[in-house]
Parts: sequence; C-alpha cells; structure tokens
Amino acid sequence: MPFFSFERTVPLPLDEAWRRLTEWPRHGDVVPLTRITVVTPTPTREGTRFVARSGLGPLSFNDPMEVTVWHPPVDDEPGLCRLDKRGRVVQGWAEIEVRPGPGGRARVVWREELRVRFLPRFFDGVLERASRAVFGRAVNRLLRRA
Repeated sequence: MPFFSFERTVPLPLDEAWRRLTEWPRHGDVVPLTRITVVTPTPTREGTRFVARSGLGPLSFNDPMEVTVWHPPVDDEPGLCRLDKRGRVVQGWAEIEVRPGPGGRARVVWREELRVRFLPRFFDGVLERASRAVFGRAVNRLLRRA
C-alpha cells in the first residue's frame, strides 16, 4: 500500500480551513470525474459515511468511506479527521489535520495510505505520485474556494 503525505500553509483561521476540507460534497467539485454522496445525516461526526463515485459510465466505481476520528479544531488546538476507505476497489485511509501555522495561518497536513485492488504492487510508485498530485490539487482548490 503506498503512503503519501503533503502539507499546505494557508492564510485562513483553523476553523475555516477545516470547514473547507470537510464539506464532503465539495470534494466532488474539485476531483475530476467524481461525485460525492453523503449517506448519513448531518452534521459530520464519527460514523458519518459517504461515497465517492469516480469514473465514466461502465468504468465507474464507488469508493465508500467512513469518518472514524472526528476532532474539529477548537481555539488554537489542532483538528484531526480520519477516513477509512471501505470499498471493493479502493481501500486504505486518509487523515486530514489542521493545526496552527506560522503567523496565524492554518497548516494542513494530509496523510493517506491507498490500495487499489487488482493493481500489482509494481505500480505503487506510480499510484503514490499520481495520488499526491490529484489530492494535492484538490486540497489547493478546496482551500482557495469559500
């Protein structure tokens, strides 16, 4: 399972960076060929489930996820959200951490371990680089848009 992580520092308060990153349907607006459906009632909390449907037509697949850790930032205390991926095609986990950064800015740390079923381990390096690029761009867009 490839693991990747990246960090971003943005001129946002912690709670606003957190809000922008954890409004799950917004991820479908910034990840190509993906639509997000939240399947549990709001607000988000541990146990919240949603499905990312990615692809085109018959080449689509579901990526169901569940929030297993939900600690929003409070004052200057960091926030942490963990998503467990429970699909037949995509498995693994992702963590979104939002913590104080320099100059009153928010520091976002994204960590993810990803496995794509039927993809041989030989492709782990390619999967890691492609995932870092796709998710990095998505996070940039989420953080820029109110």
